[in-house]
Amino acid sequence: MKNIVIAAGYATRLGELTRNFPKPLLKIGKNTILGRMLDDIDGIADIDEHIIITNHRFAHIFEEWKNENHSWTKPVTIVDDGTETNETRLGAVCDLLFAMEKRRIDDDLLVVAADNLLFFSFQEFVDFAKEKGTSCIMCHEQPEVAKLQRTGVVELDADHRVLGMEEKPQVPKSHWAVPPFYIYLRKDLDLVRHSVENGCGKDAPGNLAHFMVEHTTMHAWPMTAGRFDIGSLDTYYEAVEKFGKE
Repeated sequence: MKNIVIAAGYATRLGELTRNFPKPLLKIGKNTILGRMLDDIDGIADIDEHIIITNHRFAHIFEEWKNENHSWTKPVTIVDDGTETNETRLGAVCDLLFAMEKRRIDDDLLVVAADNLLFFSFQEFVDFAKEKGTSCIMCHEQPEVAKLQRTGVVELDADHRVLGMEEKPQVPKSHWAVPPFYIYLRKDLDLVRHSVENGCGKDAPGNLAHFMVEHTTMHAWPMTAGRFDIGSLDTYYEAVEKFGKE
């Protein structure tokens, strides 16, 4: 299984901190946001490579970071998508397709967004997907309607099979919100490869999840603990204050 990290990005609410520097490599204590994530994923036996897709402006920074002394046992590959501006960006879905083509990937995929701190292990998610035998998404209960209106929302049956998914619904049909973490099995990769040409949105990783829910059987794993989404300068400094000593 390949671990594909979507790290490319231009639009940011972190101001000067990330104007010329990738958010996933900001420090939280002695480690980086992405480093903390890979420390967990690297220990999963099913994972055999970490592939990080980023834009051309930041690719050399990721290469320098990769070449520092890390203890990961799986190889880390940086894929440069060749873009340099917000106007020419590929979008998260097309970045994934670019990495798949560049690396000639024909394997199960764990796909993650690189700007979150997690309080659970991805091992649980991988085990869930193996048990279900389907491509999978994550979900968590979100009681606030205003927050549900800004994210993907899924309906589930008693076996956690996804019955439907909506992006940013004005009237959410459930309280199950979807964070940007996915497993796409090898048997579904043809759907992934042809998703954009068949109408899938390009920009957000949730666009692909929505497309896949409509074309194949998927299950949703309820997160067993929370996450910390670093989406603004305030949340970054809050993360440094809360977790910088860990």
